[in-house]
Amino acid sequence: MEFIIRNCNTSDLTKLVELCQKHAEYEKASYTPEGKEDKLKVALFAESPKLYCLIVEFNAAIIGYATYTFDYSTWDAADFMYLDCLYLEDTARGFGIGEAIIEKLKQIAVDKNCINIQWQTPTFNTKAIKFYNRIGANAKDKVRFSLTL
Repeated sequence: MEFIIRNCNTSDLTKLVELCQKHAEYEKASYTPEGKEDKLKVALFAESPKLYCLIVEFNAAIIGYATYTFDYSTWDAADFMYLDCLYLEDTARGFGIGEAIIEKLKQIAVDKNCINIQWQTPTFNTKAIKFYNRIGANAKDKVRFSLTL
C-alpha cells in the first residue's frame, strides 16, 4: 500500500472532523462535530498554532490522522511532544502506516529538541497497546482524570 503522510491543510478539515468522530466512536467516547471544523481551523492554522496535524492519504483519500502538541515536563525540565490522537481507518491498519507515522513524529520531535513523545490509549484498545509495545514504547500505569468546566 503506497500512502502519503503530509501536513494537514484547511481543505482537509471536513474529513478530519469525520475521522475524529470515528475515532471517538472507536474509543467509546462521546463526540459532537458541530463547530469543530472552525475551532480546529483556528487551533491548527493560527500564527502560533496550538495543535499540529499529520494526514495520511491513500489514492487521494484521507484514511487517517495524527495530532500532536508540544509541552514541558517539570520532572524532566525539558520539552516533549504529546501525541493527542492517532487514528487510521480499519482498512488502513496492518500496512505499516502507524509505524511510519510514529517515525515521522519522532523526527519532528527530535527537530524540536523534545526528550520524548508521550500519549495514552484506553486499556481496552489491545491492538494499539500491542502495536505500541512492539515499537518499543513503555507504558505507565496511571488513571487519567477530566474535570468538566
